[in-house]
Amino acid sequence: MSKKLIRYRVKPEKIEENQRLIKDVFRELHAKAPKDVRYLVFRLPDGTFCHLVEDDSNVIPQLDAFAKFRAGGEERRLEQPQQLEATIIGNYGKFIGAGDKNL
Repeated sequence: MSKKLIRYRVKPEKIEENQRLIKDVFRELHAKAPKDVRYLVFRLPDGTFCHLVEDDSNVIPQLDAFAKFRAGGEERRLEQPQQLEATIIGNYGKFIGAGDKNL
């Protein structure tokens, strides 16, 4: 499966809104539980969001919550998203934080 890393910076006043919309995408993913989809999003202190996506069947773009996330994206972001092919060099354990339990 191909992996993509998408990164962009969000306006400071739009960080919470962007984060809420992303959490909605995760809620829908958890509810539908599609196979062969891997999705990780993290936020950096400067308002940069990074999405690591493995979704060869294009499930994520078909989600209602993802459509809502994309709507208004231009107004939330400070820059255009950069999409890069990513190769995982190592992977140990799972990145699960306390915030994930509240999805």
